[in-house]
Amino acid sequence: MIIREIALNETWFLKEMLYEALFVPEGHPKLPRTILDDPALSKYIENWGKDDLDVGIVAEHHGDLIGAIWGRLFSTDNKGYGFIDEETPELSMAVKENHRGKGIGTKLLDAVSEAYKHKGVKALSLSVDKQNLAFKLYKRAGFETVWENETSATMKKADKLRS
Repeated sequence: MIIREIALNETWFLKEMLYEALFVPEGHPKLPRTILDDPALSKYIENWGKDDLDVGIVAEHHGDLIGAIWGRLFSTDNKGYGFIDEETPELSMAVKENHRGKGIGTKLLDAVSEAYKHKGVKALSLSVDKQNLAFKLYKRAGFETVWENETSATMKKADKLRS
């Protein structure tokens, strides 16, 4: 398996992974793919690469893309679900279902943390459903809950971006 920066001709994969990242509890039907057209979600991938802090990392296995993690800055006027402030990139991540539980998410988190550390970023944020198994992964990776409601948590990893 290879963990590497996403190529510009692979940004289509972010849309696929954004759909995978949408948590649906066990026993509930999957959401329609048209949900990705909602501006609250499409902003996570629209015009990818327009900003220096649009950072994307992919996992590749035998030539197939199997996972991705990406981050971008949002503004106070255009917040993401895991918005902290205008200096903290918000992460999104997904691994294809048949490749989960193999440490790929940890490797992706390490790689994106390193990429942002080299850019001088001091913190990263994300939003996760507390029923999602990734919630435990994020805690192990050093993310701490800064806000939560009954179902989701906004998490932040600061000053300890892995090297």
